[in-house]
Amino acid sequence: MKDETVTIDGSMGEGGGQILRTSLALSMIMGRPLKMERIRAGRKKSGLQRQHLVALKAAQEISAATVQGAEIGSSEIHFAPGRVTGGTYKFSIGSAGSVTLVLQTVLPALMLAGESSHLTLEGGTHNPWAPPVDFLERVFLPVLNRMGPMVTSSLERYGFYPAGGGCLHVNIEPVRELARIDLSERGQIRESKATAIVACLPESIGLREVSFVKDKLDLDGLHVAVNQVVSPGPGNVLFIEIVCDGITEMITSFGKRGVASETVAMDAVKEARHFIASGAPVGPYLADQLLIPMTLAKGGSFRTCQLTQHTLTNIDVIKRFIDVNIEVSPIDDKIWHIEIG
Repeated sequence: MKDETVTIDGSMGEGGGQILRTSLALSMIMGRPLKMERIRAGRKKSGLQRQHLVALKAAQEISAATVQGAEIGSSEIHFAPGRVTGGTYKFSIGSAGSVTLVLQTVLPALMLAGESSHLTLEGGTHNPWAPPVDFLERVFLPVLNRMGPMVTSSLERYGFYPAGGGCLHVNIEPVRELARIDLSERGQIRESKATAIVACLPESIGLREVSFVKDKLDLDGLHVAVNQVVSPGPGNVLFIEIVCDGITEMITSFGKRGVASETVAMDAVKEARHFIASGAPVGPYLADQLLIPMTLAKGGSFRTCQLTQHTLTNIDVIKRFIDVNIEVSPIDDKIWHIEIG
């Protein structure tokens, strides 16, 4: 069974790069060869793009894999992993492609490797189509570290889309086995923050965003701040961070050319209101990222405020590699319960 090739249709479900990243991660962990067809077939630019290619080559490097189809635009790959080895690695995307998505590909295997790892990732640290570094540090890693590994990150340089040029360092202290966790309650909201990050743009943009959030979002003691940062190109992102007893959620909204600051802020406010009203501990983006660790821990559960096509597709891919029971059931019209194992 271990040597049997897993064939994945890259156009299934959500049809994006997450299918590739999950497939590569599980191929390395399970030691099973992967054949992936129709990669991102429904996307405007189908096949492997630079960010996906770097993720593939990163997986190849850490697992001494043999690979076919590793080129821009490729719609099919064959990936046969060897032994995953920790160590010091550097992966450069060479564009504003997301460093956190490359990390998603290799982190599950490296956190179970026999050696510690230090990664340097260069590219986009704040990209509208991926979890920003702040989400990684404040939301995902604290939950992951409760499962046993010790993963820490350090942002050396911001990199916004489209300029890129950011740099992130990640240290990984692995474990032999992951511990089960269950996230059914979020507890009381203890702290809330609205922070606008502005690079190579007027500070007034961020001030308008956080002022709008302060005015429209009914959260006691909401703290607001504007941080001007240095990066190779202009960028703006607004975070609403909600710190609860058991977990933290972070809502993200990116500024765009020609879009008013108030519109950017309103998008974040709407999402924050939905999360708060649901009572669920886990947001939709964290839900995606918890599936692999909980499966590897042979069990876990969480409640989420939104069941996305991303999450359902990720579940489908996981089941192609691992014989695991993943049950998704509605609690009410605002909350879904996901039980793994």
